[in-house]
Amino acid sequence: MNTKVIAGNWKMNNLQADTTATLTQLIPLVADATATVIVCVPYTNLATALQVVKGTNVHVGAQNCHWAEKGAFTGEIAPSMLKEMGVEYVIVGHSERRTYFGETNQTVLARTKAALNAGLKPIVCIGETLEQRNGGTMEQVLTEQIQQGFAEITAEQMANVIVAYEPVWAIGTGVTATNEQANDAIAFCRSVFESMYGSDTAASLCIQYGGSMNDKNAKELLSMPHIDGGLVGGASLVAEKFATIVNAIK
Repeated sequence: MNTKVIAGNWKMNNLQADTTATLTQLIPLVADATATVIVCVPYTNLATALQVVKGTNVHVGAQNCHWAEKGAFTGEIAPSMLKEMGVEYVIVGHSERRTYFGETNQTVLARTKAALNAGLKPIVCIGETLEQRNGGTMEQVLTEQIQQGFAEITAEQMANVIVAYEPVWAIGTGVTATNEQANDAIAFCRSVFESMYGSDTAASLCIQYGGSMNDKNAKELLSMPHIDGGLVGGASLVAEKFATIVNAIK
């Protein structure tokens, strides 16, 4: 059985005082968790988060990184900068980055490679829009995102990768894929990874579900056989709700 991973994506929320308060409240609530617990916070909160969670079972991630080690990329952050701070994880290719900032499968691959080379563990996001699902191209879109977004990642490197399947139509909308929809889509994704890397790598790969997972629906979603955890948005901003999701895995 894969290690389950619950990651909170705070997006562009919380100042440093909020970060301290939320994490201080969260830590005792998840102290006995069997899942790996990650909070992905804004760049300006990374140092605070790392200090607060020091010595606990809560890990810290960033929400993006650049593909270059250094250079004239104003406003960007290199993976080595995150690693130097003590950050362990980084989200790559979130649908909001794809939608608002022109992220492509090719830039996702470049960022993923850079993160791995720096010793970070990327949480790589994939997922279809409602139009693609309803138009019958969901499997084609997911196949392209996987084949192009992981084209130069080796099987050995995949041991340090987490994949988050996030149907775009369920992110921040309050609409959640049914348990069966989420499980079936992740099973399909796993089959594509199997065709690329073989059955052992595909079976051991952690594939999370993201898309309006919350404290009310997490237990049923996480009980599905192909769902290895969650990438949680809004509910991760509230310590009690996020802890309920983490502790839904026993």
